Amino acid sequence: MRPWSLFLNCDWYTVTVWTAFGFDVLGYFWPLSAVQSHCDIVNMVTDKTLIDECLAGQRESFGILVERYQHRLFNSLLHVIGSAEDAQDVAQEAFTHAFQKLASFKGQAAFYSWLFRIAFNAAVSAKRKTRRMTASVEARREESGLDPMDDDPASEPSYAMHISDRQRIVRKALSELSVEFRTALVLKEIDGMSYEEIAGVVDVPLGTVRSRIHRARIELRVTLSLLLSPEE
Repeated sequence: MRPWSLFLNCDWYTVTVWTAFGFDVLGYFWPLSAVQSHCDIVNMVTDKTLIDECLAGQRESFGILVERYQHRLFNSLLHVIGSAEDAQDVAQEAFTHAFQKLASFKGQAAFYSWLFRIAFNAAVSAKRKTRRMTASVEARREESGLDPMDDDPASEPSYAMHISDRQRIVRKALSELSVEFRTALVLKEIDGMSYEEIAGVVDVPLGTVRSRIHRARIELRVTLSLLLSPEE
């Protein structure tokens, strides 16, 4: 099992994430009512308080931040990257880096914006690595004449059963956008960030963000109309 079994089973989250950081895992044995009460209290604690507590040595406070933002981050990465497995890996890497670099967080932006920027950089690095691996696979195919096994869950026939037709069409349309357009649009329409927040995350001028989102909406609308139009 990976150190973080995120996004799959919330009941396992507490054990696996806290174990990854050496936290007390006794919370796993709490009665359900006690866990619910604990969650209600946790939701009232601000990000700044949790960050300060973590920096003061209470590392379990970072586990609460993970719990708070794991699904939101995964959902956004899924739309940007297009692969559930890759989105999970990037999210896990982002939380690890965020924990390691937490002292560098100055609070000038929201914690989630800072976290997503780390995730975005990790996604870009992962994409470059994938390109290099793809080139290597193609070279081996040419040498051996054999096709390597595809480990991507999306390649399995059963995968399509878990995603509705409309969801697959939207993801297909999003995948047709450039990564710059797709990221800006996802952060705006799915994550609900402001233009200013997006500019800070992707590190481009505000006008560029507005332009990318405007053009992304147009391109997405055109692509969706083509994908949803009945075949003649």
